[in-house]
Formats: sequence, structure tokens, C-alpha cells
Amino acid sequence: MTNENDVADEIMCSCSGTTRGKIYDLYKQGLDIDGISQRTGIKTGCGGCEWDIEEFVKALKEIDPPS
Repeated sequence: MTNENDVADEIMCSCSGTTRGKIYDLYKQGLDIDGISQRTGIKTGCGGCEWDIEEFVKALKEIDPPS
């Protein structure tokens, strides 16, 4: 069984160690994918996380649009 904390603690970018929860928190602060990348270093290493992170942020925009 997976709980909410397990999902939030899931690392989405292994190069920077950035979690799903951190990306969500920064998104809620109004940052776009580039701003999140500047703050965390996502998408600046090997590039293996790029698609997953872009899809995650895209889904966030659909279910929880920025204010």
C-alpha cells in the first residue's frame, strides 16, 4: 500500500535528488518548469527525467491550474 508521503518522497530526478513533492511545492508557488529547473537542477543532468517531469507538470496544470 502506498501513502501520500511515499508519492511525495518519490525522486523524479536522480541527478539532483528532486522529489515529486518538491516539484509540486514549487509549482504551487507559481513556478513553471523552467523556474523549477533553475531552483532544483532538474533536467540539467543526464536528461533521463525530462519526459516524466514534463508530464507531471502538465498533469498538475490540468488538475490544479496555477492561480
